[in-house]
Amino acid sequence: MTGDYNMGRPFDVSKFRKDITKSIDGLSVGFNDPTDWISTGNYALNYLVSGDFHKGIPLGKVTVFAGESGAGKSYIASGNIIKAAQDQGIYVVLIDSENALDETWLQALKVDTGEDKLLKLNMAMLDDVAKTISTFMKDYRNMDAGERPKVLFVIDSLGMMMTPTELNQFDAGDMKGDMGRKAKALKALVMNCVNMFGSYNVGLVATNHTYQSQDMFDPDDKISGGQGFVYASSIVVAMKKLKLKTDADGVKTSQVHGIRAACKVMKTRYAKPFEGVQVEIPYETGMNPYSGLVDIFEKAGLLKKSGNRLEYTSKRTGEVIIEFRKNWVGEKLDTVMEDIALQGTALDTKEVVTDEQLVTDVIDMEKEVAEG
Repeated sequence: MTGDYNMGRPFDVSKFRKDITKSIDGLSVGFNDPTDWISTGNYALNYLVSGDFHKGIPLGKVTVFAGESGAGKSYIASGNIIKAAQDQGIYVVLIDSENALDETWLQALKVDTGEDKLLKLNMAMLDDVAKTISTFMKDYRNMDAGERPKVLFVIDSLGMMMTPTELNQFDAGDMKGDMGRKAKALKALVMNCVNMFGSYNVGLVATNHTYQSQDMFDPDDKISGGQGFVYASSIVVAMKKLKLKTDADGVKTSQVHGIRAACKVMKTRYAKPFEGVQVEIPYETGMNPYSGLVDIFEKAGLLKKSGNRLEYTSKRTGEVIIEFRKNWVGEKLDTVMEDIALQGTALDTKEVVTDEQLVTDVIDMEKEVAEG
């Protein structure tokens, strides 16, 4: 580093900044607060992740949705988020490691699969993904600032990525695995993406697998790739699959009509972590963007029981709304969200579980296990 910083003279900040930006390639100066946000397709999940019902995940950061098979990870990451990004003019590079994302499925979720909006790459090697992102960022940095597009990388999924060692072992018929190197490679990939994307309008959303914890003192499911991978990510949402056994009118049935994606925000820099919500994804109609809002408003004490209905009093207008639970939809929920946004206060969505609720939850879980 060049420059003479004599402590007897006033410290010249501009000279110091100029010197270090010259000596360190790729260094950015100042704050890199997100300016672009992409909706998850669900208002409740948006709020728990970002603290705002209409934001969601930030561009310029790394977001991970982790969970068991069929928990709704791809639906949110490769469906809802890609569609929302395209609606905002963000170009999407979709890396499919599972060879499972069909064009007809993406189009059913209203994703534009044309190459002018979406580039789909089929890759299974972690090294290839790292090389692809690195090559892109080198070219991206060389563009004039005004010509750089907004870009979102989506990887579905990290858990299915392979290392060269795993491929060589397969070719040799010696399947010992390579978990140590794979965990380090995943961590390195995420860390490099965090460092490369921070100063630019480029982001990464990835899905990953979870496995059941064997620690009785820490029962939460563990995410493939180790803790280093989690530390390097900006937002981590853990997901579990539950059966949806209510019809369109909210009536309980014996049939399975879809899934309930139990989402728990394990890490976020923009809201309170460890908050959760259950989002319904019916097979026939897809995810309702309002799903889960009634639950978090009730937990926060905004919706109060009035007989067999729920009552809300607007502090902004004084309006009192009393409706059956199934009728709390659309404009009524918009009113509550508007009131919260204008008040500018965070919701306390920590659930207070009564003994009666606990017994009911245990019975429901036992039934689901018994029914398979």
